[in-house]
Amino acid sequence: MYQFPPDVTVTEVRDALVEGFLSAQDAQLRADLSAQGLSLFDVVTLASIVQREAVQQSEMPLIAGVYRNRLDIGMKLDADPTVQYALGNSRGSWWPPISAVDYNSVVSPYNTYLVAGLPPGPINSPGLPALRAVVYPQASDYYYFRADCRDDGFHDFARTYEEHLANGC
Repeated sequence: MYQFPPDVTVTEVRDALVEGFLSAQDAQLRADLSAQGLSLFDVVTLASIVQREAVQQSEMPLIAGVYRNRLDIGMKLDADPTVQYALGNSRGSWWPPISAVDYNSVVSPYNTYLVAGLPPGPINSPGLPALRAVVYPQASDYYYFRADCRDDGFHDFARTYEEHLANGC
């Protein structure tokens, strides 16, 4: 918990939050992300997407692995949470439901359906499990996933777009 005096500056708050965040990360995690050529900023940005996407914490490493696979081949992330973030509170909810129309109509550097690579910054403050998932992703040959038809918070994963379409409800 943070406590600030009434005359605190924005810079002081920012610095305290960043320092608190960094102190929560273990030294091994920081060393491993550096060894992989990842910046802390990029890890936090991708982890924020994983945090929002994964309803079930157990799926975080696999979801992170899918996103890392996409990034490795220059494929767009196509991450629904980035579209939700780009919409902000414009629909009465910070994380509004979206439709396929939104994928191409929400013009924003955060919309990973339109913009390749990572968005300009994190879309939330990810927890340690999401950060670990990005640094230690589950290896797979999956490039696609979608919410499963059981509506239980789990996802179905696919290697090809055709398999991905077949996973539809």
